[in-house]
Amino acid sequence: MVQMANFSSFYQGWLSRQEDLLRQLEALLSPVDGFDRKRECGDIIPRVIEHYREFYREKAAAVEEDVFVSISPPWMSSFERSLLWITGFRPSILFPIMDGALAEELSPGQMQRMEEVKTESRRREREITQDMARVQETVAEQPVYSLVKRFRNSVDYSVPEMHAAIDELKAAMRAVVGNADALQGWTVAEMVEVLDPVQGVRFLAAVARFQLRARNWGVERDG
Repeated sequence: MVQMANFSSFYQGWLSRQEDLLRQLEALLSPVDGFDRKRECGDIIPRVIEHYREFYREKAAAVEEDVFVSISPPWMSSFERSLLWITGFRPSILFPIMDGALAEELSPGQMQRMEEVKTESRRREREITQDMARVQETVAEQPVYSLVKRFRNSVDYSVPEMHAAIDELKAAMRAVVGNADALQGWTVAEMVEVLDPVQGVRFLAAVARFQLRARNWGVERDG
C-alpha cells in the first residue's frame, strides 16, 4: 500500500496502465477477423475492473493517512478537481457516458435493468452528498471551529480537546469517502453486469477515454 506522499507517483503509473488498457479495449472493438470477439471481451473486463479496484485500495490507504488532502487531491489537475464529487467523479456521470457509447444498442430488458441501477445509484449518491454536507457543517460548529480559532496562533497542538474533535471529524469524513468510493465501484460493476461483453468493453473504453481526456486537458491547462 502507498502513503499519501507517494500516491501522486502511484496515480501516474495507474494512468499509464489505464492508457494501455484503453488501447487493448479499442483493439477489441476494431473490425478484425479471426478471433472470438465476445470471448476476448469477456476476458478483459475482469482485468479492467481489477484495475479500478487497485486504485480504490491504494486510495483508501492514502485517505487513512490524510483524509483532508483527499478532498482536494494534489495528484489531480485543477480541471479534474472541478469535476469531483466527494473525492471522485459522480457515479451518475457514468450513465450519460454509457448513453453516448452505446446509443440505442440496449434491449428493452437491459434498459429496464439499467434504469433500476440508475435509480438506486442516484438515491445512494444523494444520501452520501447529504452525509458529507452534515460532516462539513461540523467544521463551523463547536467544538472544532472554536478550538481552531482559539489555537490557530499557538504551537501547542497537544490539547486533548482539539485532538478529540479533529479525530472525530476525520473518522466521519473517512466514512463518507469510503461510502462514495464504494458506490462508484458498485455502479460500474452493476452497469457492466447488465451489458453483454462487447457492450461492456465499449462502455469501459468510453469511461477510460473520459478520464484520460479530462486528465490530459487539465494538465495542459495547468501547464
